[in-house]
Amino acid sequence: MNTRQIIAGDAAVRRRWLLGTALAGIALSATPAFAQAVGDPAAGTTTEQPSAALAQGAVAAPGEAADTGGLEDIVVTARKRVETTQDVPVSVTALGPAQLQRYDLSNLERVAASTPQFVIGRAPSGSGATLVLRGIGSNTTSIGLEQSVAVVVDGVYYGQGRVINEGFFDLGRLEILKGPQSLFFGKNATAGVVSITTADPTDRREFIGRLGYEVRSQQLIGEAIGSGPLSDTLGIRIGVRATKMYDSFFKNIGNDVIYPTTEFTSRVVTPHASAVGPRDAGKSKDIYGRVTLKWTPTDQFTATLKANAGANDSNNPGASSVLYNCPRGVSQLNPAIRCGRKFVSSSNRVPADIAATLPFAGDGTTGNTYKSWATTLNLNYELDDVTFTSVTNYNSNRNTFIFDGDSVSAGGPVGVYATERSSFKAFSSEFRALTTYDGPINVLVGGYYQSTKRVYNAFTASGGLENVNAPQPFQRYLANSKNSETEGETIAGFGQVTWKIFKNLEAAAGVRYTHETKDSYFIQPYSHPTRVAQGIFLPNVRIAADQTFTNWSPEATLTYKPTRDLTIYGAYKTAYKSGGFSNSGILSPSAGLDDFTFDPEKARGFEGGVKSTLFDRQLRLNLGIYTYKFENLQLDFFNSPVFAFSTINAGSARSRGVELEFEYAPRTLEGLNLRGSLNYNRARYGDTIGPVTGTGGTSIVGPNAPCYTGQAPAAGCTILIPGARPTQNLKGLATANAPLWTASLGASYDFPLSDNLKLSLSTDARYSASYIPTAFGNPNTRQPKYINLDASVRIRTADDMLEFAAIGKNLTNRFYATGGTDAPSTGARTGTVTGLLADQIGFISLPRSVQLQVTVRY
Repeated sequence: MNTRQIIAGDAAVRRRWLLGTALAGIALSATPAFAQAVGDPAAGTTTEQPSAALAQGAVAAPGEAADTGGLEDIVVTARKRVETTQDVPVSVTALGPAQLQRYDLSNLERVAASTPQFVIGRAPSGSGATLVLRGIGSNTTSIGLEQSVAVVVDGVYYGQGRVINEGFFDLGRLEILKGPQSLFFGKNATAGVVSITTADPTDRREFIGRLGYEVRSQQLIGEAIGSGPLSDTLGIRIGVRATKMYDSFFKNIGNDVIYPTTEFTSRVVTPHASAVGPRDAGKSKDIYGRVTLKWTPTDQFTATLKANAGANDSNNPGASSVLYNCPRGVSQLNPAIRCGRKFVSSSNRVPADIAATLPFAGDGTTGNTYKSWATTLNLNYELDDVTFTSVTNYNSNRNTFIFDGDSVSAGGPVGVYATERSSFKAFSSEFRALTTYDGPINVLVGGYYQSTKRVYNAFTASGGLENVNAPQPFQRYLANSKNSETEGETIAGFGQVTWKIFKNLEAAAGVRYTHETKDSYFIQPYSHPTRVAQGIFLPNVRIAADQTFTNWSPEATLTYKPTRDLTIYGAYKTAYKSGGFSNSGILSPSAGLDDFTFDPEKARGFEGGVKSTLFDRQLRLNLGIYTYKFENLQLDFFNSPVFAFSTINAGSARSRGVELEFEYAPRTLEGLNLRGSLNYNRARYGDTIGPVTGTGGTSIVGPNAPCYTGQAPAAGCTILIPGARPTQNLKGLATANAPLWTASLGASYDFPLSDNLKLSLSTDARYSASYIPTAFGNPNTRQPKYINLDASVRIRTADDMLEFAAIGKNLTNRFYATGGTDAPSTGARTGTVTGLLADQIGFISLPRSVQLQVTVRY
């Protein structure tokens, strides 16, 4: 069956989803039932072989620790089974509900801003974001590149960068798994996994109402959650979160400009007024809702259905794209715009008369609209010795934006006005079985199926171009338009055998097989005749690729647990990241299919560690060490002078490091928690050598990583053969977002103020050494070292029914870039001694924020 049959339309997908879940339910229900005693999730106790159903948001705390202070352990499912953070032989950072609420970590960007070695860079176009762990991630300029850090929500893989637009509120827990995780989580988990578990219905009626106000952006935040039983066997949980900004975090310092167009035939010049964009750049509003139904007709069978939908609107997708480093100190496109490390950007609206013809442009006001919905059915059936689990999902999202594509308020024909609409749909189903026999051998086996479809449409007005004789009215002011689609299908099987060699020594080995197909096409339906004559665009030429990839990803782990409080482990891991097709590329006469297709990226290496709890479970001390090699790196490059993209496989990289973390919770001072981490990570490129093609198709092997714009030969940029793009060898340079040292230090203290009031104080600092936030070693993009500080104060009643809180993020107001690119239409003469460096645009994290919040529970 091919992909087009699988994704014939939404109705067909829904029918298949219903059929798949019905068959899974019948299969599970038909299995003979045997009783099994499990722990009580509310009490946090588990049996020796914990129930898989317990993984739904449970926090496990040893009874004696919970009563008298001491450490708590969070339940995780890093190996598709229920284990605690201290028992699992994986480097994992786990956050429970209380930790997530402490700083209102309601989206992935907020989580990354509080987590050393985890970086998210938001971009206005392309993939929308890059997620980086330990210095390994995908750059943002291509929508066709999958992320190196997989995002998994309630057991379902979401691989698109725009997943950061989702509102992840009302969570049971969040796990950050570091290093390759292909065995259990599949493709595109080469750097790690962010696993999110949303909260389940409670066994008692509960209502939570929350109202917040962020001072700087004048943002209102409202949240309402209702949970409880509908019957003895059916529970429901409903949650809604909405926010609205009345101001913003970034200011638009642009000015009104004139964008002149020159008609192609008559050469008549027409001025178009381009008003400055919204001053409150990035002002947004969003709403998200989730309904969860959990049915437990017997002690053995649980069915959980989750449905969610949301929408996010922003008035400027490029608000946080700051022009922060320029060779001349000012913008090359507008000398009135100074470059600097300030929370300001500049942009203009699309001229109204041009916007009236441009698809998705509306009235010309910049903006981004993201809408999504998803349904997930999780079926779990537990026998005495075998647990069957089925996870079936359908999700869909659509993103539409209009923005000032040159990211600077500039007059004249250099203006770039871009609109884009992209949609993504995915159906997936996973079925697995886990044995828990008393004997030394147990197995986990499973199968996975996924079908996807991405549709991409983009329109760009630039260069002062106009053509009244264009075939369609909407093409009159276009420089270029693009249409592209990719349909994908993935079939995978995975399994792991665990062997308890001795009582305290366990060996585990497994492998995942992945077979993947991607059918893609790309076409530029229209290009302005001037750009065609210049050799920049090749219109009405359809290129297509039917790609097939197969991969085996083995993994082996040895775990030694001499006592309850000590775990020692070592692992060999491999991973696989999908090859694919660059849907947002540009086709020129000198480009071809090889400029759009790219091969899979692979990882392999070793990891080990010691996890310990000491002094009667008051001190947690964990040490990890790792080394991984990444081959066939996928790199996407933006050629700023001609506004062109290309995606290649360029060489290798190695990430190696040491991680130390501690947590101290003394029993003599209940409510006090001290925590911290120190991380050394050296992520460096290896040789980036490969084929380089010049004029006439001549090809040689040499350094094939792109140069940054304006890079000179003295800085390592060469032109190997006539007609070839300038290239460099990145060997020895740091990868993007890879500081050598990161650290964190924090404390929280909960104590009674009186018989009726309790006070909670928290503060957490995060340190980062300097790093380069872009992929090609441009020293002008370097981010200096910094420390940011978060803190919160909470006063609540003794029965927890009423709480007042103040939550501060980045209180040191540090300006730091988490990604970036060369500014469009800047820089020149790359690969020559007279090279002019491009202006640098950084994707900047949010400045200081202070949120006041009141919560009511009953």
